[in-house]
Amino acid sequence: MNNDMALFMEYLPFLIPLIILQLGLAIFSAIHVIRHPHYRFGNQVMWLLIVLLIQFIGPLIYFVFGRGDHNGRTN
Repeated sequence: MNNDMALFMEYLPFLIPLIILQLGLAIFSAIHVIRHPHYRFGNQVMWLLIVLLIQFIGPLIYFVFGRGDHNGRTN
């Protein structure tokens, strides 16, 4: 048990930036999904679930495949 904690403490400086990056990417992606109603595939609820439940890969999938074009929008 003590060995596991020592191993965890050894990797902690590497894990903290990854955790912060994951949380930042998930929050940024979720805000983008909520604010932009145009998607190439699916709907807002589906993209929110993908972004928030699939770690690291979910937000990347959204920005590659889900984010709709802004061409033709009139704001």
